Amino acid sequence: MKIVLNGDEKEVGAATSLAQLLDTAGYAQRRIAVEVNREIVPRSQYGARMLDAGDRVEIVHAIGGG
Repeated sequence: MKIVLNGDEKEVGAATSLAQLLDTAGYAQRRIAVEVNREIVPRSQYGARMLDAGDRVEIVHAIGGG
């Protein structure tokens, strides 16, 4: 099925969780915030949040500063 990841179309398996997507995309161990269809998903729900065709996923990196 197709989703949109950070503005680019991406093909993923039919039963893909948000956690699986983040792992395969190389974001699993990074400090990030994730939004699916303009709704923030808490880190505790990444494993349970299943993706649907057409979902729009935006990943934002946490950047330290002062």
